[in-house]
Amino acid sequence: MTSISKYAIVLLLFSPFIFFGQKIKLDQNNISAVGSYISENKILGSKALRVVKDSTIVLDDEPTYARIRDLEFTQGIIEVKVLSKILKNAPSHARGFIGVAFHINEDDSKFEAIYIRPANAMAEDQLRRNRSTQYFAYPDFKFTDSRKTAPGVYESYQEMELDKWISIKIVVRQQQAKLYLDGRKEPSLIVNDLKLGKDAIGAIGLFVDIGTEGFFKDLVIDKQQ
Repeated sequence: MTSISKYAIVLLLFSPFIFFGQKIKLDQNNISAVGSYISENKILGSKALRVVKDSTIVLDDEPTYARIRDLEFTQGIIEVKVLSKILKNAPSHARGFIGVAFHINEDDSKFEAIYIRPANAMAEDQLRRNRSTQYFAYPDFKFTDSRKTAPGVYESYQEMELDKWISIKIVVRQQQAKLYLDGRKEPSLIVNDLKLGKDAIGAIGLFVDIGTEGFFKDLVIDKQQ
């Protein structure tokens, strides 16, 4: 055995972050619709889970996601490919909101999420462009709360487009979360103070908001061991 391979084994055995990826099947037998409607569809030649927010829920940053059943997540890596379209009957402030909710508690009364706004990234208005990504925590720290108390800290610009597959990777370690898009080396958003705390645990959900027709595929979850 070479010295390089011995070194690799030592790193594997003693690293504080060892991950084991689990690909999650996205079908209606494995998922519960929370504040949303779900269906299995095909788009751009790929099978995907379609998620649309329940139109009777008028507030933003609410529990509106497809919740993965029988899965608890504390920290690790969440990866998924997303594609968002704006519905024909969407309100004028629709932005193609799509992302991932995590640390969802049992009755969906608490969770945190990171999502993207592809339409903002394509805008000519610089302020809107600066709001292409977003972190929030439900129920006490929605996007409106962060803009009042810490403008610009929980959102950022990143190049992206509507109607195209976007790879999302969220790395959660204790009270920090980093968002990576489309395999980029540097994170698009860093949150250093997750509002539910470093010991938060709960389910994962595929999140959409008002006016969005969201599609998800290739969900892989790596839990820290």
